[in-house]
Amino acid sequence: MSAQTAYFITGTDTEIGKTLTTSALLHALARTGVRAAGMKPLAAGAEMRDGVLRNDDVDAIACAANVALPLSLTTPYLLREPAAPHIAAALEGVRFDIDHILACYRQVAAAADAVVVEGVGGFCVPLTEQLDTADLAQQLALPVIMVVGLRLGCISHALLTAEAIAARGLRLAGWVANAVDPQMRFQAENVDTLRTRLAAPLLGVIPRLPVVSASAAASYLDCSSLPNWPVAGPAASSTPFSPEAKEV
Repeated sequence: MSAQTAYFITGTDTEIGKTLTTSALLHALARTGVRAAGMKPLAAGAEMRDGVLRNDDVDAIACAANVALPLSLTTPYLLREPAAPHIAAALEGVRFDIDHILACYRQVAAAADAVVVEGVGGFCVPLTEQLDTADLAQQLALPVIMVVGLRLGCISHALLTAEAIAARGLRLAGWVANAVDPQMRFQAENVDTLRTRLAAPLLGVIPRLPVVSASAAASYLDCSSLPNWPVAGPAASSTPFSPEAKEV
């Protein structure tokens, strides 16, 4: 049996909150009582810790999921160099194989009720001479959630990313605004502009968090409009959870 609920997380750039959003979605899914697994198929920027190659994003996603799976499945390509994936892969003599990633995804989906897959960088980051992350998203064919980093220029970045998603025949199922620049002026106005121009629901606005955590970020999201979002059952945690998106 394969997961009934699955999403692909992309962003308007790198370092704009994809991992935080992925972790928040996993936390929210787990709160409904389903078995939620996370994937970051490609991660660049890892270091040895206690004899194990670790990446902060990969670790955060694993902590937010309630299904523990081997790293070889959830992150089949873990690279040391903190660089664009095709550059890091060339330095380490690695060649990305999308078919291998798809095979790993199928195994993850078979072990969970819900899967959240985080892409790397922006939507069109190169993987090889011919392939990019948009090709991976297209092959996975999952509903896409776009994370918009709130900073100067985010409107154009978001609209261009949405166009690229549509050009691949994919559904933009929702978007999340994440406050990455504390000095940004007119945040609310930028969000309102995107709300009127993007043909997908705003799932929430995540402000600058005093303590960054999946649970804190999840409290600012309302995921109920997402396709196949599960309804909380008796196995869900009894801790209250408000799905209402809060404005910054």
